Amino acid sequence: MSKDKTPVTQAVRVLREHGVPFSPHLYAYEEKGGTTVSARELGVDEHVVIKTLVMEDEHKKPLIVLMHGDREVGTGMLAKQIGAKKVNPCDPKTADKHSGYQVGGTSPFGTRHAMPVYMEASIAELDTLYINGGKRGFLVAISAADLVRVLKPTLVNAAA
Repeated sequence: MSKDKTPVTQAVRVLREHGVPFSPHLYAYEEKGGTTVSARELGVDEHVVIKTLVMEDEHKKPLIVLMHGDREVGTGMLAKQIGAKKVNPCDPKTADKHSGYQVGGTSPFGTRHAMPVYMEASIAELDTLYINGGKRGFLVAISAADLVRVLKPTLVNAAA
């Protein structure tokens, strides 16, 4: 891993602090391209590219949802599983405020404010996944086991 090519984001600092082996992957970011673009640019299946979504419950309490790139979050299913009346995505400005990252570059590692993390259960079954490294156009490849070890997410079945 060449340090000169790896952006030193808060997410990278957290991964290093926890001894998580990762490989950095920079790509040409496209506005509103999402996981379709990152998967194409990295030449990987969109299913192994994990999106980090900042959402909030009916009390405006923020939470993070990790979902396969090729799936959507069923907010009603998620709300029911976490004991909330409803869950909705935060608007980008609010999401940025909670996470400390810019939408499109949001990582679940090293967020500005601690938030509960909910992860689609089948993500834990992946060997390697690609997740945002804290900057637009920057993903890190890590093992699902390391993601679970560091984030200690609550597993849910909310893929729609």
